[in-house]
Amino acid sequence: MKNTYLIKYVFLLLFVFSATAVFAQSGVITGKVVDETNQPLPGAAVTVKGTQQGAGTDVNGIFRITGVSGTVTLHVTFVGYQPVDKIVNASGNVTVNINLLPTANDLNEVVVIGYGTERKKDLTGSIATVTAKDFNTGDVTTPEQLIQGKVAGVSIISNDGSPGSGSQILIRGGASVNGSNQPLIVIDGVPLSNDAISGAASPLDLINPNDIASFSILKDASAAAIYGNRASNGVIIITTKKGKAGKPVINFSTQLSVSKITKEAPVLSPDQFHSYVEANGTAADIAQLGTANTDWQKEIYQTAVSNDNNLSISGTTGILPYRVSVGYTDQNGILKTSNLNRYTTGINLSPSFFSDHLKVDFNFLGSRQTQRFANTSAIGDANNFNPTDPVYSGNSSYGGYYEILAPTSTNPEALKSLAPLNPLGVLEEEQNRSTVYRGIGSLALDYKVHFFPDLHVNVSYGYDGSNGSGYTDYPAYAASQQPGTIVNGTTYFGSNTKYKATVGNSTMDGHLSYSHDFKSAKSHVDAVAGYSDQNFSTTTYNYATYFANNIINPTTIPTYATGIGQYDLTSFYGRVNYSYDDKYLLTGSFRSDVSTRFEPGIRTGNFPAVAAAWVASNEDFLKGNQVLTELKFRIGYGKTGNQDGIGDYDYLSDYSLSNSTAQYRLGDTYYEGYRPGAFYPGRTWEKTATSNFGVDYGFLNGRISGSVDFYYRTTTDLLATINEPALSNFANTIVANVGSMQDKGVEFNITGQLITTKDISWSANINMTINRNKITNLTEVPNPNFPGLPVGGISGGVGTTIQIDQVGYTKNAFYTYQQVYGTNGKPLEGVYVDQNGDGVINSSDLLVNHSPDPQEYFGFNSEFRDKKWSIGFSARANFGNYVYNNIASSTGYGQNFINGLGIIENGSSDVLKSGFTTAQYLSSYYIQNASFFRMDNTHIGYNFGKVFKNTGDLKVTGNVQNVFIITKYTGVDPESTTGIDNNEYPRPRTYTLGLNLTL
Repeated sequence: MKNTYLIKYVFLLLFVFSATAVFAQSGVITGKVVDETNQPLPGAAVTVKGTQQGAGTDVNGIFRITGVSGTVTLHVTFVGYQPVDKIVNASGNVTVNINLLPTANDLNEVVVIGYGTERKKDLTGSIATVTAKDFNTGDVTTPEQLIQGKVAGVSIISNDGSPGSGSQILIRGGASVNGSNQPLIVIDGVPLSNDAISGAASPLDLINPNDIASFSILKDASAAAIYGNRASNGVIIITTKKGKAGKPVINFSTQLSVSKITKEAPVLSPDQFHSYVEANGTAADIAQLGTANTDWQKEIYQTAVSNDNNLSISGTTGILPYRVSVGYTDQNGILKTSNLNRYTTGINLSPSFFSDHLKVDFNFLGSRQTQRFANTSAIGDANNFNPTDPVYSGNSSYGGYYEILAPTSTNPEALKSLAPLNPLGVLEEEQNRSTVYRGIGSLALDYKVHFFPDLHVNVSYGYDGSNGSGYTDYPAYAASQQPGTIVNGTTYFGSNTKYKATVGNSTMDGHLSYSHDFKSAKSHVDAVAGYSDQNFSTTTYNYATYFANNIINPTTIPTYATGIGQYDLTSFYGRVNYSYDDKYLLTGSFRSDVSTRFEPGIRTGNFPAVAAAWVASNEDFLKGNQVLTELKFRIGYGKTGNQDGIGDYDYLSDYSLSNSTAQYRLGDTYYEGYRPGAFYPGRTWEKTATSNFGVDYGFLNGRISGSVDFYYRTTTDLLATINEPALSNFANTIVANVGSMQDKGVEFNITGQLITTKDISWSANINMTINRNKITNLTEVPNPNFPGLPVGGISGGVGTTIQIDQVGYTKNAFYTYQQVYGTNGKPLEGVYVDQNGDGVINSSDLLVNHSPDPQEYFGFNSEFRDKKWSIGFSARANFGNYVYNNIASSTGYGQNFINGLGIIENGSSDVLKSGFTTAQYLSSYYIQNASFFRMDNTHIGYNFGKVFKNTGDLKVTGNVQNVFIITKYTGVDPESTTGIDNNEYPRPRTYTLGLNLTL
């Protein structure tokens, strides 16, 4: 494997040096384009006036134009900046540096919105844009990590620390209880499905972040309603990097990363465990103490080394601007055996024909990913396994791993029932591997009508397809496969289970767009009207399970080889923007969706939106003000929907074949029968209405800028899992449209250019979000006495839940008994507050308290540059969020260490603090304040400039991710997507050394 890596690096370096020899020729103009703070401007256009020659700047602002001679004029442009002409004598090789200044407050910057673009100054909705210049750096595997902490109102929390694990993305807290809270993601015009991809940890981990140019986040309904019934949780529009005019530019980047665990779960050390058993155990318990001194967590975790490599070529040949990229990522996880290998490619072609009347944009992102998933149950086993036992047994049983045995006269090697398994054996003896292919492609045609140039005809087709397959394999000797499976009187060991699924989502779209300035009326109008047809399909392949030696398990032979899911979404949509005198703005949009996920007759949903804005800074009384240079007031209202979380055919009561445990006996033969599923024909999408009021401001000609937004959102027809009365349906639970929920909040964003000189620049950004969530109804007919819907299952107590959805409280609020404490500050075991004063502690005394979601969250970002040096950081803070410490509740009590099973086990060191003897799962003692301040990222870089003759711009960077965290939470990590901390894969601290070379 190491030789393979070496060969890949050698070929990459040979390619880079050979390219250097080809393009390093005489008559070359090279240079760098920077902004007013001396930061590079990637994507700026540099052309030679009067010719077709030109080039685009790379990620470091570098451009290169060959074959130029004599005195020429360079014309330099960048969106949102004033164009510059620079006269250059190009009789030989020349190097020039060009500074651009922003146009007034960057208001002419073009922002990507739904089905088109809009000038920033004409926006009426709440839209945030993050470009490559401001992305997070370091070991970034999935796209959303690029903007973590960058946008007010957007919370991005990694699911865990495993390779490619993906993230929970919430815009303004999410709008659903049981349905999906993930936003709609659109890549180059292709709306993606939020459904999981078989064999991938996250659907987004198949997309190379290095191919992304910008994000546009549509946060309020007036901006997002154009996407209709998939937009209740906001929309994220991702635009990939495109080809630029000019000669070929080659960019090569490589990163080497080292990851380490930051904190182990707090369990008893071997010495503490020894002392605890001796003080509390019987002679039989004490006899189980061994002589080893094993830190089981150190046995399962490792220092992980990863690398990421990317190569791209962009430029123009003839009339064809192009960009082609390839990438390779090899990421190892800190939990042993976890690994991700990803190969990616990106292609963009954007030619123009007929004197630029027809523009073609072709985009393709492809990837092949292989992954080995670690068995995360080893984390819990490491916390529980006896630390005085050794790792290896010294014999061949169970692969040589030490296991807890229960000697008997018939089988002295039998495992002790319910004892934890050797954590390292759990990892090494499981092979859970997958291979996934994914391709996202789009072709868009934009025709500017010859006889009516204000009218454009746009036609596009997009496709997102994936093929994921894999298997989970255990050898016959694995402890997890004991005592075997008995079939027809014979015992079999080991298992191999395969899986495979294909996904194909297509989008066909056609729309007309019109834009015109009515100068005599001081008005500008642009409008869009179109039709969209989206098809989503999934095919799941069913396989039997095999025992070791390729022996089939006859009880697992599937009835059907495949299962097919499919639905269609057809839509009409339109939007009109009107601007009068650059002061008064009005936007109206409408979308009508028809989804086959719902019963005929109720498949159509209509989603209108309207917004207005007043640009007060363009009024006479503020024009020319040198202090307050931008002031805009925005107000908007709109309706959106959410159909994620609903099955493709859920409006039907479909029939399925029973399994082997539910057969009917007739004589000596057992028969499987067909049985109906639950019936709920009236199910429809969740409906969300949002009101938004915002203020955009700028001081000192943009040196200080930002926005404030106030929003109020209500969701009706909530999708929630409810109980069905006995004999009233074919299932005891069903997902139904019940109730309503509201969110209200404030977003604040401020960016400052603190220092702006030729050599030194310093910028900083702070964003803040305050969000308050409340469930207002959970029944079809409002019932204030409805007890709520229990959610949030925990480990330790079978069927025990610790959270509830209840009217008047936040979603997924914690639901516990209120713990009583003694004068010494310690909790009194089994003593709780009698809430109703009836003298008995029962379920009526359970109390709703605290939320797993933060009430306020912040982002902090800063960048400092001094000539060739750069240094910066990105940090986040959450306040008001709580976490249930399930590790402490399920293992931090006496009977866990010394139990009636005749086993001594390790567990949470919290037992020394609480003194609990028995489990107290529903105690509020385990609900802990999980507010935190986390330094996500610090980085430093140095630009060496030209390392070859007139070419080869080299930049070296160092980066640390997950630098430190400040919190009162006593568990491993206070940041949780569910609010329940139960043996999660830890987030590592990662050190990265990077190199970027541009030719």
